[in-house]
Amino acid sequence: MPQFTCTVCAEPFNVPAAALEKFPGWQPKYCREHSPNRKSGSTKAGKKPAKKRAASKKRGSSSSREENFTRAQVLEKYTEGPGTGVFTDGSSHPNPGPGGWGFVWVTNGEIQHEGHGAAAGETTNNRMELTALIEAFRALPEDASVTVFSDSQLCVNTITQWAPKWEAAGWTRKSGPLKNLDLVKELLRLYRAHPGCSLQWMRAHDGSLWNEYADSLASAWRREEV
Repeated sequence: MPQFTCTVCAEPFNVPAAALEKFPGWQPKYCREHSPNRKSGSTKAGKKPAKKRAASKKRGSSSSREENFTRAQVLEKYTEGPGTGVFTDGSSHPNPGPGGWGFVWVTNGEIQHEGHGAAAGETTNNRMELTALIEAFRALPEDASVTVFSDSQLCVNTITQWAPKWEAAGWTRKSGPLKNLDLVKELLRLYRAHPGCSLQWMRAHDGSLWNEYADSLASAWRREEV
């Protein structure tokens, strides 16, 4: 079952694949305990409070919330995670609302190329995540052999599992219309045009340097300094 990380308590939670397939582009953000739709109530007996659970994460891990760091601040704070790959991120604030995307291509800790941008108008987290992946693949030569990372498990599953099935069915599905279909089609085309590249999910905000760097690029539109 696909796993995500709650943006409130930083604890992992699972979402049925059928629910994700029903809403392509959806990126779950909250566990059941912190869902905005959950009725308020006391913490279950024996369950560690959210603040303590978050604090108990290993030392050096990042906050569960986006920090809006500059690139320099990210490089100063983080050191962990893969040193080679293409790392992508996208988000909107609020969701939906204005947003941005970013990617960085790194080889053995050395930046080869990076890019970032912002939406022209109101957008969503999922459209920005897809856009970041599209721009990353556009920046790669077709003979590239590198892993492309996204912290959107939904986007990764969409391209590697579900989109080919939707395409075979004439871009339709029984459960209803497909969201963000323009971006899904373009990303699938680019993914196929780079047969040496793999697409892989990585957990968001777990202290991985280049994931945090991509996050910084995606939120650059919110700051005066990139």
